[in-house]
Amino acid sequence: MDSQPRVPAVRPSYATEPAAERVSGEGTGMPTGYTPDHAPEPTRPKPWWKRALGPLVGLGVLILSFGSKLKVLLLLVTKVKFASTFISGAVSVGAYALIWTWKFALGFVLLLFIHEMGHVWQLRREGIRASAPMFVPFLGAAVAMKELPNDAAAEARVGLAGPVVGSIAVLVPAGLYFATGDDLYRALAFIGFALNLFNLAPILPLDGGRALQALSPWIVFVSIIAFLGVGAFFLSPVLLVLIALFGGMETWRRFKERKTPEAKRFNSIPARTRAAIAGVYVALVAVLVVAASVAYFPVDFGSV
Repeated sequence: MDSQPRVPAVRPSYATEPAAERVSGEGTGMPTGYTPDHAPEPTRPKPWWKRALGPLVGLGVLILSFGSKLKVLLLLVTKVKFASTFISGAVSVGAYALIWTWKFALGFVLLLFIHEMGHVWQLRREGIRASAPMFVPFLGAAVAMKELPNDAAAEARVGLAGPVVGSIAVLVPAGLYFATGDDLYRALAFIGFALNLFNLAPILPLDGGRALQALSPWIVFVSIIAFLGVGAFFLSPVLLVLIALFGGMETWRRFKERKTPEAKRFNSIPARTRAAIAGVYVALVAVLVVAASVAYFPVDFGSV
C-alpha cells in the first residue's frame, strides 16, 4: 500500500485574546469570572431589617433545637450552692471598681469572701446548716444561719471564726507587700486588718457583738459605750448613729429577755469557756489594732 503523508490537524481559534484573560477578567477591568461582554448588574444592599432578622431567626432555631439542654443547664446553675456567691461577688467587684481600681476591688472582695467562709467553716463544725456567702455592694457580705446555735458559746465561736480566718488571710497581701513593695498589697493589708477589726465591734449583729453576748450583759453595755466613744474619732457621725440604732435595738431586746428560761438556758455556759472567749476577743482586737496601725498609709485607693 502506498503511504499517504498525514496532514496535522489545525485547531481553529475563536478568540483573539488569551483564554485566561477571557475567563478571569484580568486586564479588562471587569470583575473576576465575567467576560468583558457580560458585566454584572450592581447588587442592592439588603434592608437593615432583613439583615437583623437573619441572625435572630438562626438564634431562634438554635434555642428550639437545644431548648431542653438549655433548661437542664439553667437548672444546674440554680442548684449550685455558690452560684449566688459568684454572681453577687462579681457585681460587688464591679461596684467597688467604680471608686477603686479593679485590682483593689477584686482583692477586697476576696478578703471578704475568706472572712465569711470562716463563719461557714465554724458553722459546719457546730453542726449548723448555713447558706453560702452573699455579697451586698458597699455593705459587705453575710452568711445566713438556717438554725440557731445551741448556746451562747457556739454563737461566740461562730462570730470569732470570721475575724480569725480573715486576719490570717490578710497575711498574704502583707507578705506580698514586703516582698514586692507594691502599694496595692499594702492597701489591701490595711483594709483587711481594718475590716476584721471593725467586725469585732461589740454591737449585734457584728461578730464582736455575738462574741461578747457570751460574757455578760453588763460587759456588753460597757463595751458599747467604749466603742461609741472611740468611734467618734474615726467614724462618720451618720455611720455611728446607724450602728448605735440597729445594733442597740437587738442588744436591748436580748437584755430585756435575759431572765426568760430560754435565755438562761442559752447563756448557761461554763466560766472556763467564758474566759477563753474573752481572751481570744481581747487578743484579737489588740493584734488587729497594731497591725492596722503598721499597715496604714495615706493613699488614695483609686490609685492602687
